Amino acid sequence: MYIFPAIKSIPESYESRFRQTNPPHAPLGPWGVFCGKRLNLLTQPHTPMHVQSEPLLAHPTETGLRYCPSLTEYRRRQTVPVRIGELGMGSEFPIRVQSMTTVDTMDTEGSVQQAIRMIEAGCELVRITAPSVKEAQNLENIRRELRRRGYDTPICADIHFTPNAAELAARLVEKVRINPGNYADKKRFEFIDYTDAGYEAELQRIREKFLPLVWLCKEYGTALRIGTNHGSLSDRILSRYGDTPLGMVESALEFLRICEDESFFNIVISMKSSNPQVMVEAYRLLVNRLDSEGLKPYPLHLGVTEAGEGEDGRIKSAMGIGTLLEDGLGDTVRVSLTEEPEAEIPVAQSLVQRYTHRAADAKPILDFGTPTAFSPFHYARRKTHEVANFGGHHVPRVLADFSEIPVQQPETLKPIGHFYLPATDKWAMNDLGADYLYTGTASAGFMLPNGLRQIVEFGTWKNFADRTHVHPLLSAREFLMADELGFALHPELNFVRICLADLDPAMLHCLHGAKDVVLVVHTDNSHAMPELRQVFFRLLDAGITAPALLERAYESLGESDLALHAATDAGGLLVDGFGDGIFLRNAVQSDAETTTQRAKTLNATAFGILQAARTRISKTEYISCPSCGRTLFDLQETTAKIRRRTDHLKGVKIGIMGCIVNGPGEMADADYGYVGMGPNKIALYRGQTVVKRSVQAENALDELIELMKEDGIWREPEAVEGN
Repeated sequence: MYIFPAIKSIPESYESRFRQTNPPHAPLGPWGVFCGKRLNLLTQPHTPMHVQSEPLLAHPTETGLRYCPSLTEYRRRQTVPVRIGELGMGSEFPIRVQSMTTVDTMDTEGSVQQAIRMIEAGCELVRITAPSVKEAQNLENIRRELRRRGYDTPICADIHFTPNAAELAARLVEKVRINPGNYADKKRFEFIDYTDAGYEAELQRIREKFLPLVWLCKEYGTALRIGTNHGSLSDRILSRYGDTPLGMVESALEFLRICEDESFFNIVISMKSSNPQVMVEAYRLLVNRLDSEGLKPYPLHLGVTEAGEGEDGRIKSAMGIGTLLEDGLGDTVRVSLTEEPEAEIPVAQSLVQRYTHRAADAKPILDFGTPTAFSPFHYARRKTHEVANFGGHHVPRVLADFSEIPVQQPETLKPIGHFYLPATDKWAMNDLGADYLYTGTASAGFMLPNGLRQIVEFGTWKNFADRTHVHPLLSAREFLMADELGFALHPELNFVRICLADLDPAMLHCLHGAKDVVLVVHTDNSHAMPELRQVFFRLLDAGITAPALLERAYESLGESDLALHAATDAGGLLVDGFGDGIFLRNAVQSDAETTTQRAKTLNATAFGILQAARTRISKTEYISCPSCGRTLFDLQETTAKIRRRTDHLKGVKIGIMGCIVNGPGEMADADYGYVGMGPNKIALYRGQTVVKRSVQAENALDELIELMKEDGIWREPEAVEGN
């Protein structure tokens, strides 16, 4: 386990910080219960703290915490082994890939056929929903038929509300997944002010409901996944911990403690959310809590729930899953796309395969330690000063790489969202319009639109007669020499490319006084995200507030893999509050048409990453479930139909949920919701409030749009010429 550097003092107690971020009525709860030395250390704010042989438990905003084996070396977190039938899971085994069927569980043949397609695509564990006892019973028929046809892939029963179904499934299949927010608990979106005695009574009630399942799993050798969903936290958890990663972790630990009391350890844990930032923080906190409480290091199932479809769903999934895999966390992966389940498998495999040889291929990373200003459990954007439209309060910027594309005609800029309109002799820009254009050693053959600025290499920039609207990109050495020689740089904005090794005392000294510099942080290390993170750690520790954007170049990657890799490398840093822009480079030599298409892909990917990180909103966001046997309408068709009518509503979040089980919860931060509530019946939501029930499916989209019109947020789409 990696231990962050010791804290010299803690400025605030846990309780005071808890009160700042939670309602006054919220009890401190079990998370604030400490014992022995830990209590003394954390309740004496000015007592020096040092790394102990015994792990310390502190508030999420404190440093001095550990959550992964190393921040600079790729090492899998060591876990206990778990057996799921004949399938081994945990650090002793490869990272497993799984998915979930979408057909009705009572359709035995349909379930078998779909499971076979998933298995042949590479699925190693098939999850099937069992919302009631009858579906749980039919799992036996599905399993028997798969075995008869020669497929021994284990089956996981997905249970939400029905303990009887879970107890039956534990006798029939290799694994049972329960959701603590729904299983023997209540979810009615009600606030309940529990006393400590009342809270303890609820825990005892849950224990009595849960114990029969634990005993059956022990008896039958059935594995158990305790799978917390951010959107389905119980009213009890929400009342005490709020809608937080802490609440997610505590929800799972309540059930896990019962298992350990019964000496049952064949367990996998998950912390899923549709928000990658929340998901990442929850998993990190979970690992820390397991260790600090002396619980066993159980394998982790990774997934971003309700990720959606297409590139948006892939980018969001990669951001959450990849960020954790980078730090050696995760033992099984499911990519939740609103597509056929077999389409999820290649995406998951691509994410996992990136780490198969990571330790052997990666270069050693200089470890400067972790600044006390950084918390892995609490998002805070790195504080920067403003340089032009970078840093400060500005959203992250997107740079487009046209170093291999001659910029001689206005039409050249269409792939990056800038359109020249000859009829009016004006420029237009769509929501994916790049902010800066990097042309390498070449100049543009025409005047660029006002919304686009040019960047060239320093040696080229020096030879420009008019350098007012063009900005230089300097190497670290050029920047230091320019400073030493007193060479005049651009008075407002200069870009300086640096890597971790460049941040020596001389460079840090120069950066302290540089108010017109934006750093371009890059690496060619296969272990890219951790090395770039060390750059930001170094800047934080040195008190450097210059904005810094993320540069990555990718060779020989198709569009899908490129999006996954970039979302992991850049998205993982954005999740931690690092990065004031993205600069994705084209490292593939090709013909002009392919290179131009590549530029379009890279530009769209950059905006997609910022959208998924929720640091810059450029389009409508869809929170749509991947479908399962509970889904009450054709989710793929419906999602596509809603997207066609609403994808121009920049910044609006729409939840599209197949059933009521996870619907209202998982779309908790959506502006509007479209949720199946029965055959051909849709419930429409404004936020978490249902405003129309039992709407006929054929009319539901029109009524959703009418609801938006009533709220004054609807606008008709505007066509951009040439778009």
